[in-house]
Amino acid sequence: QEKEFLSGKNEEDDINKLKEGVCLITGEKKIIKRLNTELRLPGSDKNVKIVAFQKNSGFDSYGKEQAYNAPISILAENNYSAALKHLINLKTNKKIVSDTTILFWSEKQVEGINPEEVLSWVIAAQKVDEDNPDKGVDTIEKFINSIFTGQLSSARSNHFYVLGLSPNAARISVRFWKTPSVEDFGKNIKKHFDDFEIVHGPKEQKYLSLYQILSSTALQYKMENVPPNLTGAVIESIIDGTPYPSTLLHQCIRRIRAEQNVNRSRAAILKATLNRYNRIHKQNQKEITMSLDLKNINVVYRIGRLFAALEKIQEEANPGINATIRDRFYGSASSSPITVFPRLLSLKNSHLKKLSDGRKIYFEKLIGEIINAMKSFPTNLTLNEQANFAIGYYHQRQDFFTSNSDKKAKEADNNNSSKGE
Repeated sequence: QEKEFLSGKNEEDDINKLKEGVCLITGEKKIIKRLNTELRLPGSDKNVKIVAFQKNSGFDSYGKEQAYNAPISILAENNYSAALKHLINLKTNKKIVSDTTILFWSEKQVEGINPEEVLSWVIAAQKVDEDNPDKGVDTIEKFINSIFTGQLSSARSNHFYVLGLSPNAARISVRFWKTPSVEDFGKNIKKHFDDFEIVHGPKEQKYLSLYQILSSTALQYKMENVPPNLTGAVIESIIDGTPYPSTLLHQCIRRIRAEQNVNRSRAAILKATLNRYNRIHKQNQKEITMSLDLKNINVVYRIGRLFAALEKIQEEANPGINATIRDRFYGSASSSPITVFPRLLSLKNSHLKKLSDGRKIYFEKLIGEIINAMKSFPTNLTLNEQANFAIGYYHQRQDFFTSNSDKKAKEADNNNSSKGE
């Protein structure tokens, strides 16, 4: 049968010289394919193979040449290469992130809900509808709810496959290969979204996609600037429910310090990375909440809050200011607080003089509450501590925009000003 299949194939020199061996895929003794099929991944400028051995290159063993070093039967090779070509050519079941092509499919069709659509959204969320930023999220939540309510009877026995491929000079690299059950996949997707949940604006979508997460760690937010292997490592963490790679946190801190910008994606990365790390290595550590935590007495978290409060005072004292203390001092404040904060606290006094009595009292109370549990400013901060600083800063900034207490303080101050007039 194998010889009939090879009839007319130019890649085999002589059908009668074909060798038999134990196929690594089927475990059966069959005729082995000497040259595996060439494939082309998106973004690659040439055809390459998954299994390939260059002749006389030093990788031959026991006198075997080329693909005989990793024996795959003719029929098995034909089946896997045909299936792979089909998946690569599909518009669905495929996403490209940086240099990695991600292919995914279910072992069996899932009744009513498509996990492939869920992973597709996790990787690259649909364009946000300004009137309904959570449009398209319903599919994910329906899938997750069906896992936890037991509506998917086949979720435990049905498997979901995720394959990550990247081209290189000689062959296709398998970045990752995951085979969770649909049930485990759904539970870990929920865990991922829970870990990345953080306070955000009303017009922003509920969940962050992998594109948004990775691009926020890259120069100019370009996916081509994402460090090699980071994509695969993050996807593995999402699917397995394991700690996120430390590279993700390091890259995020690096971009924050370079741009002096702690946005939603970056704050979520830091929160998720620290919480997952602490669950394993520091189980007694309190988890970071999604929004401002007034009970969090972590000194570095409070210093981040203090920096946000000092910036807010400066902004209100100088409306329309082009550059704030964040632009000048964020890097040093988040790494060596002792060198900066005495000066910033002194500067704060001159800014408070420009505010109304109501706002002055509000900010003085706020600063008093923040520094109440602090004894001194740290000399140097580790990367994890810098992450805590950034989260505290982000939480406090977001609270200024959403806090009822701040709004009430402003309203009361405006009313007092009106009465005075």
